[in-house]
Amino acid sequence: MTAPDVVVLRFGSRRVPRPLADLPVIAVATPGDVDEADARRVVVLGTHADLATVLTRLLRTDRLDVEVGFAARRWTARRARTGTARRVPLIRDETGTVIAGAAYWLPSAETARTIAGEAVVDDTVLFDGEATGVCIEPIPQLPGLRASELTTRMRPRRWVTGRAAQLGTTGALVVRDGVAGPRPLKRSTFYRHTQGWLAVR
Repeated sequence: MTAPDVVVLRFGSRRVPRPLADLPVIAVATPGDVDEADARRVVVLGTHADLATVLTRLLRTDRLDVEVGFAARRWTARRARTGTARRVPLIRDETGTVIAGAAYWLPSAETARTIAGEAVVDDTVLFDGEATGVCIEPIPQLPGLRASELTTRMRPRRWVTGRAAQLGTTGALVVRDGVAGPRPLKRSTFYRHTQGWLAVR
């Protein structure tokens, strides 16, 4: 029996859109379920956090040759199935966890309004002292990511692009694609992996 060309990875109880209805579907409850998708292309039905789960698993199992479509909305399903794949930067942290949408460095306690320390993107200082927070986002071209200090209204102040964003702090909460880490960290780094991922656009 030959492997299917495209497989749908469904997170949660999302309905499979009509353009994908005839494809094999794998319900993903744990990261290991991604391994069942033996196909040239997978289409992720879910959130940015779910997409990051898939990319993290592909990274850790050395399968970054798999094309990945992302159907966050019904109207993107057809493009995720039939679009062209091209390699784009893969942004990960020191734990091997990928970010797909955005990551944040935020104050570690509800009572704290700032994080104290220093953040840099490559050789450019984002802040040295205190900051409301920092946003880090992957970008589809080199050098791979952009980061910005946040205003008090949680809006980006000034984007700086680079290969890596690093933080040294007395304590900050790391939020990856809406999922907060279990405890505050004193150091955190997001950087471009040596190999990109095949994004279907």
